[in-house]
Amino acid sequence: MLPPPASSCLLLPPPASCCLLLSPPASSCLLMPPAASCCLLLPPVKVDNSSLTGESEPQTRSPEFTHDNPLETRNICFYSTNCVEGTAHGIVIATGDRTVMGRIATLASELEVRQTPINIEIEHFIHLITAVAVFLGVSFFILSIILGYTWLEGVIFLIGIIVANVPEGLLATVTVCLTLTAKRMAKKNCLVKNLEAVETLGSTSTICSDKTGTLTQNRMTVAHMWFDNQVHEADTTEDQTGSGFDKSSGTWTALSRVAGLCNRADFKAAQEHFPILMRETAGDASESALLKCIELCCGSVRDLRTRNPKVGEIPFNSTNKYQLSVHEVEDSPSGHIVVMKGAPERILDRCSSIMIHSQEQPLDGSWRDAFQNAYMELGGLGERVLGFCHLNLSSSQFPRGFSFDCEDLNFPTDQLCFLGLMSMIDPPRAAVPDAVGKCRSAGIKVIMVTGDHPITAKAIAKGVGIISEGNETVEDIAERLNIPLSQVNPRDAKACVVHGSDLKDMSSEYLDDLLRNHTEIVFARTSPQQKLIIVEGCQRQGAIVAVTGDGVNDSPALKKADIGVAMGIAGSDVSKQAADMILLDDNFASIVTGVEEGRLIFDNLKKSIAYTLTSNIPEISPFLLFIIASVPLPLGTVTILCIDLGTDMVPAISLAYETAESDIMKRQPRNPRTDKLVNERLISMAYGQIGMIQALAGFFTYFVILAENGFLPGFLVGIRIKWDDREMNDLEDSYGQQWTYEQRKIIEFTCHTSFFASIVVVQWADLIICKTRRNSLFQQGMKNRILIFGLFVETALAAFLSYCPGMDVALRMYPLKIMWWFCAFPYSLLIFIYDEVRKFILRRSPGGWVELETYY
Repeated sequence: MLPPPASSCLLLPPPASCCLLLSPPASSCLLMPPAASCCLLLPPVKVDNSSLTGESEPQTRSPEFTHDNPLETRNICFYSTNCVEGTAHGIVIATGDRTVMGRIATLASELEVRQTPINIEIEHFIHLITAVAVFLGVSFFILSIILGYTWLEGVIFLIGIIVANVPEGLLATVTVCLTLTAKRMAKKNCLVKNLEAVETLGSTSTICSDKTGTLTQNRMTVAHMWFDNQVHEADTTEDQTGSGFDKSSGTWTALSRVAGLCNRADFKAAQEHFPILMRETAGDASESALLKCIELCCGSVRDLRTRNPKVGEIPFNSTNKYQLSVHEVEDSPSGHIVVMKGAPERILDRCSSIMIHSQEQPLDGSWRDAFQNAYMELGGLGERVLGFCHLNLSSSQFPRGFSFDCEDLNFPTDQLCFLGLMSMIDPPRAAVPDAVGKCRSAGIKVIMVTGDHPITAKAIAKGVGIISEGNETVEDIAERLNIPLSQVNPRDAKACVVHGSDLKDMSSEYLDDLLRNHTEIVFARTSPQQKLIIVEGCQRQGAIVAVTGDGVNDSPALKKADIGVAMGIAGSDVSKQAADMILLDDNFASIVTGVEEGRLIFDNLKKSIAYTLTSNIPEISPFLLFIIASVPLPLGTVTILCIDLGTDMVPAISLAYETAESDIMKRQPRNPRTDKLVNERLISMAYGQIGMIQALAGFFTYFVILAENGFLPGFLVGIRIKWDDREMNDLEDSYGQQWTYEQRKIIEFTCHTSFFASIVVVQWADLIICKTRRNSLFQQGMKNRILIFGLFVETALAAFLSYCPGMDVALRMYPLKIMWWFCAFPYSLLIFIYDEVRKFILRRSPGGWVELETYY
């Protein structure tokens, strides 16, 4: 007996009574050779390893050691997998952390969680703003001391500058942005566990997707049939709305009868009101696929079986590789029929004739060649192929009531009539090819990582567009040129299919080279550790990696990825716990929705920050002029807080509701190293361009009001010391009028109010231009009702603070003349026209100077 691997366990032979002994929980076991007393005609043991290996088909277990890899050998069963057929006896050889499940759990728990991209960006922004605010504040403090101000006045300047620089509403804006998007995504079947993960998905540049249940429908389905020397395509669409095939042939009638009768699968009770495809079945996945196909094409299989009762059966086993049953046939002179299905080559060996267009013909060399060609064609599609045949028994030799002995055979099982082939596959979801196409146009690389067979994985990858039509793999080139694989230059192939055994021996440098040089990659037969290695390899390339999966074997990769996406229906509890996002409909297409929403979040945060930062310049510049030119203070600290925490708050949040621009899924994924949330172009636009125009609007209003009251602009320079002198109650203006201290302060606070109102007016235009980064307002439209509401709230709050009785005492804000509101209107219009022209040039000359310098 071979030594058991550390992560596995042994199965012992069933005793004569063939009872099943249960092993302890959290364990693996090893199968032992059967004892002489074991009933050898029992069906073989089959286990569902899909949660560990990704295999969509149940795997046969037997005492034979067949592979060095514990996950591949047949004599090992694993904890957490389900036995779907047969009985066996086992010895527990590993428990707890030493099982495969335990090792995966340990692997996942030891991984460090990486900082999310949005977390990195906000932290970068906070550091940037803090540095700017502290630098300007300290600089103004030192400058004020040099110019002769008291230390208390210097501290007031310091606080004022810092308050003006800090966007107090950013926390609320970010939270609202993420929450709103998470709510929208929940409606689209994406459940977000971690709010920051939403933006991470938008930054994704590589998606490593599992196959079974994510890209495919997670149900075996009949895909093709070969009869009458012709391949017929079955309907594999999710809602069975695809094309049908000709069912009038007598060969199809015979073939469908065998598929329905030589079949142990059955529908579970009380499901008649469900669509056929949605009904649950008891039985093997392949037999369930045949059952549903025949039920759809020919009507009730249960009625067919009732009319043709089974009188004998030989179950499928790994030695014979076929399944046989004998049935009484109603209204037939023959009385009985032998029906058989199994491995096509085994079935063909037992046949002497073939049915073509309802007529039996001798199975000569030409028909064998036709069979071989069809078998290779269907097998090359990655489909599981079964052969079908039958034999009508003579009523004279086998009359009704004849006792058929299926152990010591007393009836013929060769010289049968071959009917055809049926092939099955877990078909791709209808929405996946379009979703993969959108990912490609968005610059996102989609890599398939599965535990399934390479041929099947390659076929599905071609079906969904992960391997584009016309793109060859290394194997394809070798086959086309008829040369050994070793002579093919890997870089000549855009696509490649990598087997897990090859990946096992691959160096990290070779893997990096493979990921860098191949645009379309399929990894098949991969272990949990290898999925982790693939994710790490992608991250070494600087990619933001999203991983999708549903099995226990996916959990380490889900946790290691920048964002893990688990399946809500078929997903295991382990994978859901490790993931950041759960797809409630198990559909890959929902990920594309998430990518778009994630990109929209990043866009809207940029817009919101650009809007918020723009008002910093008109808030800071009054202090600068106040200190340098020694004029009366144009804007106070209280009014700055009224802007940042009052009028700017709702409009900034309203940008979170802005819809996506037309190019959002046509851009390349952002580069986390260069494309920051706040970059130099955004600062340039907010501070150096729009902010300057806003500051001009405020100063224009400020000088208009003071001029109306007798203080002309030139007269104000250097007047600050006299202006703020409480003892001086006879300060003369430009016309010789005398002003008391209290009168001067009323004018000053009126100027604060007017400067505040001017910022509100120019922020109208700023809000409208921040709606888009590239599109014109006339393309985007004004459909954002929250933004329109924000404009009204902003204006109403400004009017309330200006005209509400008591504000002159509480906040030192005074009523304004109506005409003073209009002073900033030309500047507001200028901002709108300036930005529309900029965006027009940007659209007309993509990649030009304007885009390089102003597209934030």
